[in-house]
Amino acid sequence: MEPAFQSATSLAADLRERRIGCLELLDHFIARVDRFNPDLNAIVVFDFERARERARAADAALVRGEVWGPLHGLPMTVKDSYDVAGLPTTWGAPELRGNVPEANAVAIDRLLAAGAVIFGKTNVPYNLADFQSYNDVYGTTNNPWDLERVPGGSSGGAAAALAAGLTGLETGSDIGGSIRNPAHYCGVYGHKPTWGVLPLRGHAKPGVLAPTDISVIGPLARDAEDLALAVDVMAGPDRIEANGWKLDLPRPQGREPGDWRVAVWADDPICPVDHAVRDAVLRAADALRAAGARVDYEARPGFDPAEADDVYTGLLQSALSARHGDEEFRKTLDRAARLGGEDTPRARRLRAGTMHHRDWILTHERRTRLRWAWREFFDGFDVLLCPIACIPAFPHDQQRDMDARRITVNGETREYWDQLFWAGLTGVALLPATVAPAASEGLPVGVQIVGPEGGDHTTIEVARHLGGLIGGFRPPPGYE
Repeated sequence: MEPAFQSATSLAADLRERRIGCLELLDHFIARVDRFNPDLNAIVVFDFERARERARAADAALVRGEVWGPLHGLPMTVKDSYDVAGLPTTWGAPELRGNVPEANAVAIDRLLAAGAVIFGKTNVPYNLADFQSYNDVYGTTNNPWDLERVPGGSSGGAAAALAAGLTGLETGSDIGGSIRNPAHYCGVYGHKPTWGVLPLRGHAKPGVLAPTDISVIGPLARDAEDLALAVDVMAGPDRIEANGWKLDLPRPQGREPGDWRVAVWADDPICPVDHAVRDAVLRAADALRAAGARVDYEARPGFDPAEADDVYTGLLQSALSARHGDEEFRKTLDRAARLGGEDTPRARRLRAGTMHHRDWILTHERRTRLRWAWREFFDGFDVLLCPIACIPAFPHDQQRDMDARRITVNGETREYWDQLFWAGLTGVALLPATVAPAASEGLPVGVQIVGPEGGDHTTIEVARHLGGLIGGFRPPPGYE
């Protein structure tokens, strides 16, 4: 396999053993960016010369016998929303075109300390708030499997760049599936960590230090092993907490399918999924069962999924409201005040985005009860397999009124925001979830592998085994 589609773990080993040079590998990816990125528009900020300087230093260090870390010399890109000193961080917002931070995000510092060579940044939707990735700063990112379709969002540029073989590793963020749905749409791996495991400082609007409820950062890759490596590099307390605690994520108790107890939730009447998505989840479950896992297709955690969706909607919209400027928030307050008795998805989102703090506390109590229900569920299971989105990648739809957008599921027209259900089911409870490619033909489809809080390495390990059982990552046609 050519370097462009090798795993980051394999590339890092080749670099350390000097089977390929750091500058040589960087130039290999840059040549592919020059060739393929104009049609994809996945990488939107370029830092080639600083990257080449660092790659030369990485080569020289290896000659001296110095290894900077597990990512020594590995070329990678990062999502636009991470602060990288000297590069713009826009969040897809025109008003932030001139935002050029002087310091790196904590996660970026940790990637650099591990030896990574960062050579660019990837595209996002405006304010990171869409299932597709386009904005008025950098334009539209396309899916390498079909340029007329979306790559997902908000880490859409990240997933598209990985799938097309333009970068060695990526790191995104997720509050509503923003790592997981792009992995699903583009056919790569993605991991949403347990909330709080990876520090968020430097992945925020200018001047913001407090972490956002539900929101996490995490890696995307072409191999599950890369996810585990990247989590280990980036995880751990920020400096403000480091005196009091350290992170010790448990390793998987079982390393083979025969060790695992697997639950399967392949579809639900609240949010029906496309047959291709349901079949991919079932195919993954059947493969694990054939390999020896104990699989239960009927088990469910002890709560009403409608309750979980309502709690998620409330906490998500409340969290996202902090990203709005004062004037925009005042308009939201005015719209919410005029709702009267309206009870539509749009009305519920508006009320949630303007809730009083007491209402937030009561909703947080409901969320905590969900967390305990999940905890009790995982007393009997190691992981749950379920969808991450209800359809494969859909055609670009840039109607300004997002509430007017629709998706089609098995011939039925559904709300655009239905795509939040499967992401929020697990996200609101702060659980780790890994997405692994599971489609055998046609457009990519991913399966979401969910575990208990702190079970990050177990969900990643199951994803790694699934890659061997059902095929894992495959390059899109025309990019080989």
